[in-house]
Amino acid sequence: MNTEQIVRTFIEYYEERGHRRITGSTLLPPPGDPVLFTTSGMHPLTPYLEGRPHPLGKRLVNVQRCLRTTDLEEVGDATHLTVFEMLGTWSLGDYEGPLSLDWGYGLLTDGFGIDPRMLHVTVFGGDDRTGPDTASQELWQDRGIPVELTVEDNWWSNGPTGPCGPDSEIFLWTGDTPPESTPTRDDRWVEVWNHVMMRHRRLIDGSLVPLPQRNIDTGLGLERLASLLQGRTSVFECDVFGPWRHRVPLLWPLDESSLRLVCDHLRSAMVVIGDGARPGSTGRGYVLRRLVRRVLTVLWRDDPSRGLGDLPNELIQHSLDRFRQEVDRDDVRRVLLDEERRFSRLLERGRQVLARPRFRGPLDDEDFHYLHDTHGLPRDIVMSLRPE
Repeated sequence: MNTEQIVRTFIEYYEERGHRRITGSTLLPPPGDPVLFTTSGMHPLTPYLEGRPHPLGKRLVNVQRCLRTTDLEEVGDATHLTVFEMLGTWSLGDYEGPLSLDWGYGLLTDGFGIDPRMLHVTVFGGDDRTGPDTASQELWQDRGIPVELTVEDNWWSNGPTGPCGPDSEIFLWTGDTPPESTPTRDDRWVEVWNHVMMRHRRLIDGSLVPLPQRNIDTGLGLERLASLLQGRTSVFECDVFGPWRHRVPLLWPLDESSLRLVCDHLRSAMVVIGDGARPGSTGRGYVLRRLVRRVLTVLWRDDPSRGLGDLPNELIQHSLDRFRQEVDRDDVRRVLLDEERRFSRLLERGRQVLARPRFRGPLDDEDFHYLHDTHGLPRDIVMSLRPE
């Protein structure tokens, strides 16, 4: 299955079970929201999870683009992306966890053709605040799927306060041997789907109170599922990245880790720009700036003549089309090139400043503060320019 077929199969499966498709939001939360970017499918639905009636009813399904800055340092491995698409379903005070898990099992095995013997799940084992999730455990045992009980790994929250609850995570075996061990002890088990029984609200003092309604919130990473269904060893080898893996190595010869970072960060930067963000020194503008500058640092490390102006229009348009963004690709290119010029000037100024006698020895915190406050040189830029 390619990604479009996966999305269609997912949406139709849940529409047949009474879910209404809702339009995914942009990466930029509404004004006043303290979160920089939409990090999960549930984020735009928080008011409805807390009790407000949704105009389309109690059963919802969608595809939501997400950005997680917490995964930046992990990009380059087999499973993490900065910007990705999340397939999601919700029950707003309607059905409970066992039915959600049963439907999920049916979709994975019948809809996507996954051998049940390749599955393993984790379930919340209980702590001093709430008891174990015996209903989920019994459902999986009835289906013959092995269960591992955990505590911290199976409690989901979107922050220090707000909606939260126990979850059950579904893992798929990716090893070359028959399945062995458990998800917490063997990373060949890859998480594909999380079903959250969102029943509580965590208050600022850490205590839990019941939500007005008992919800279900599920999230399934599209690119990760696609790579597994397509028999690939990483998300960067699924069909979504086909044009990138074909064109980028022809432009810039890179090792595999660098290739993955460049493809991920450029694709993510394009989508963030397409949703209206612009590079800046704070907030989401800084995240965008960091994405672009990490790409340029990798490209210029081996060849300073490389530049983003070499990017083919095909890759910009592919990213905008993939995330259903109706913006001019030339505008996206202009933003990227403006940031490239700004970064190039900053590096040149940094080289001149660091060539001064004062900075030829080891640098202390006072030096780093001075370089940042007076010359606009962040610590990471200074360290990249220091000859070692």
